[in-house]
Amino acid sequence: MIAASDPVQRPPGAKLLAVDARGRIRHLPRRQFAALVRRGDAVIANDAATLPASLAGVHGPTHRRIEVRLAQRGSLEPDDVRDFNAIVLGEGDYRVRTEDRPPPPSLAPGDSLQLGPLRATVSYLLGHPRFVALRLHGSPQEIWSGLALHGRPIQYAHVRVPLRLWDVWTSIASVPAAFEPPSAGFALDWLVLDDLRRRGVSFATITHAAGISSTGDAALDALLPLDEPYFISRSTAEAIAQARARGGRIVAVGTTVVRALEAAALDRGLVRAGSGVAKQRIVRDTRLRVVDALLSGTHEPGTTHHALLEAFADDATLLRADRELASHDYRTHEFGDSIFVERRDSAWLRSRPMASAIA
Repeated sequence: MIAASDPVQRPPGAKLLAVDARGRIRHLPRRQFAALVRRGDAVIANDAATLPASLAGVHGPTHRRIEVRLAQRGSLEPDDVRDFNAIVLGEGDYRVRTEDRPPPPSLAPGDSLQLGPLRATVSYLLGHPRFVALRLHGSPQEIWSGLALHGRPIQYAHVRVPLRLWDVWTSIASVPAAFEPPSAGFALDWLVLDDLRRRGVSFATITHAAGISSTGDAALDALLPLDEPYFISRSTAEAIAQARARGGRIVAVGTTVVRALEAAALDRGLVRAGSGVAKQRIVRDTRLRVVDALLSGTHEPGTTHHALLEAFADDATLLRADRELASHDYRTHEFGDSIFVERRDSAWLRSRPMASAIA
């Protein structure tokens, strides 16, 4: 697959690989996503807005330049912005591959960090020289202002131009909570949402603090995804219950939605409304209790996002899908193309054909 290098959320030629519950594969224009869902289904997306979570700064004790990438927080409460877990990189910027960035200076509890207008202190190390808990100083309002004035979106070398904050906010962005964009939602716009409505498909959102996708270190990457807080409104929980009652499916837009809904799962495919923390890693052996189908970006084998797909489709099907993605030049990463996968282990799904796509 080819890395998408331009920050365009909905390019005219965006593609969609559709994999149904029987393992059948089709290629579609991504604008036809709504044709893959059915009357009575519920489509659930992540409405988290992306934080400017990359903070250039200086390590106080050594005066060396660093980059702090905020990666985790305890909750979504707006005043809970003092304490973060973060990845600290050495000198450089997004134009250097994260894997090639030099390590930060030796970090220790109590070290001061000057991050533009923000001041922070290392609270403790999290088992790795570049993974730390830190505390930002000031009132919540001062911290939010400092992030807005100084922070930039986390960016990787495959994107060639500097990202602006609006490049990484989806059309439904609401609460500033994500550290990297919930980019499966880039496929949505108001025309798609109107198409869903006209087809009798309900649409609702959750808020999930989508985390970072790469730390630049294999040992740290093995810890991803980190524990991530989420919030499910009562209206979204009711939309899921209503879809279940009418025999509809739950279609997640993005892996973060899968994590949140499965973390909040109750019996009979329902979910618990309220706040929580998604701690589980969804892999091949995970028994999905809520989500029936997934719209996601395309991901290379070996990544945690690809491993999540293994809960939906068997190895042989995913291998064929990966070959189709490669042979048809699908673009990967956050501004790339998309894949739609129905869950393989649902007899109800297998008994009904995938809806026909219409131009």
